Amino acid sequence: MLSSKILIIEDDVFLGQKVSQLLESKGFRTQVCHDGEQGLLAALKSSFDLILLDIMLPNMNGFNTLSLLRKERQTPVMMISALGAEEDRIKGLSIGADDYLPKPFNFTEMALRVDALLRRSLQNKEPKNPLNLEDDLLVLSRLEQEVHYDHQAIHFSSIQFRILWLLLENQGNTLSKAFLSQMALGKPFNQYDRSLDMHVSRIRKNLVSAGMPSEHLITVHGKGYCYR
Repeated sequence: MLSSKILIIEDDVFLGQKVSQLLESKGFRTQVCHDGEQGLLAALKSSFDLILLDIMLPNMNGFNTLSLLRKERQTPVMMISALGAEEDRIKGLSIGADDYLPKPFNFTEMALRVDALLRRSLQNKEPKNPLNLEDDLLVLSRLEQEVHYDHQAIHFSSIQFRILWLLLENQGNTLSKAFLSQMALGKPFNQYDRSLDMHVSRIRKNLVSAGMPSEHLITVHGKGYCYR
């Protein structure tokens, strides 16, 4: 437990540093990120035992960060926010938070809650990922890495399959290029690297050729891609 690694996603630099120092003084290892997208990518790239997540974050708020995280990881999350409204606490818990601590908080209480969450998580196992995803005529099979549209098999590379799986899994939500690059290509996003755009273009072309309306897979300029 004392060697547990904790990710702190907090835009208040002073508070993030103070929480980090407190936890490290108790033997934990910590990493601090100051915006939602940065924190999400860190949580997906490395293995953490617990995440302390603020709600009011730049680039991506805590609710959206948690929602995307829960598609891939079941890491325990304690939401920490100045938002004291009950509906915010309920929303956080409903989308997968394990605990909620309003600001301002007592650091001793926070440390005790961290300890309790880590103890509970020792017995938890990662849930099984779904083996198939479907949307109308589009069917993806994870085990076979196969894609069918209207009963037609469509060949995709493993990277393209992963991109399409992520987009379909998060249907209706815009996924940033940084997120897709890290999750599907396994590398940080580089604005000068067009490989992600080329993969998405090939996915769209093959699906449209099979009969899928082109507006199902859209480019959200300045943000990323969305399957809807």
